[in-house]
Amino acid sequence: MPKVSKLAILDDYQGLTLSMGPWDRLPHVEAAVFRDTLPMGDALVERLAPFDAILAMRERTPFPRALIERLPNLRLLITTGERNRGIDAAACAERGVTFCGTESFGAPTVDLTWALILGLARQVPWQQASLRAGTWQTLPPNGIGMGLEGRTLGLLGAGKLGARVARVGQALGMKVIAWSQNLTADRAAEIGAELVTKEELFRRADVVTIHLILSERSRGLVGAAELALMQPHALLVNTSRGPIVDQDALVAALQAGRIGGAGIDVYDIEPVPAGHPLLSAPRTLLTPHLGYVTEENFRSYFKGAVEAIEAFEAGAPIRVIR
Repeated sequence: MPKVSKLAILDDYQGLTLSMGPWDRLPHVEAAVFRDTLPMGDALVERLAPFDAILAMRERTPFPRALIERLPNLRLLITTGERNRGIDAAACAERGVTFCGTESFGAPTVDLTWALILGLARQVPWQQASLRAGTWQTLPPNGIGMGLEGRTLGLLGAGKLGARVARVGQALGMKVIAWSQNLTADRAAEIGAELVTKEELFRRADVVTIHLILSERSRGLVGAAELALMQPHALLVNTSRGPIVDQDALVAALQAGRIGGAGIDVYDIEPVPAGHPLLSAPRTLLTPHLGYVTEENFRSYFKGAVEAIEAFEAGAPIRVIR
């Protein structure tokens, strides 16, 4: 198998990829790092056309069939993580492009989920801003902070991440309820949760947190009707994918004070453009899709990328995604 000669490293917003992997094992590879995201179109094709290998950072740049078919030099496409729904695996196979993943480390999205929940519940951003401004124990827009013990945590999705979020909630003394389209009472009981209907979850939960894969079934799953069921003090947290929540409906609910607040790490458009309505929405705690962005996870990603290139060059690709 011929050696990889030119590698494109995409969407490296923080410029960390080359400093967090054993790239010295590939001295023959010419790596180009791109720190911005280009939209689908001719400029993206022109950028990627010279490369025989590409490292995609999660789903920051999608690779539909229409793009893959315009990259005749591409032989190896690597995604960080074990899967990537933004890459057309069938198109890769048909075009003879090897599509590989990497290992991840732990479940860092769980950490960020709780950072958003706790920051919102205890008013951390507003109280810090008040303190820095020279005031003491002011009353934030959504009232005095909410303790979590005795409250109800509502999980939309009870897979691997949802289960770990549930354990933290239980350790804080919360009751856990859960719903998803395929969730059974037995699975809910396994993680110490009560299976409820979707409507009941939104009515009862003091905190609703989303842990679903984006699909046609989950797109727009949380809309105006669901938000209208929430209690006025209740919090919504989304660290999964932006389009699961109707963002216009969420902004309207926040502006009208119909819910207590929202912690958001994912958006309908990423990177979030200037002027996006969520950026100015009240009672929000916003982060720029940091769920998987940890040192441990990045080191695992980029070590895996080097391993993927080495295995490809040896004629025995690893972690192939089909």
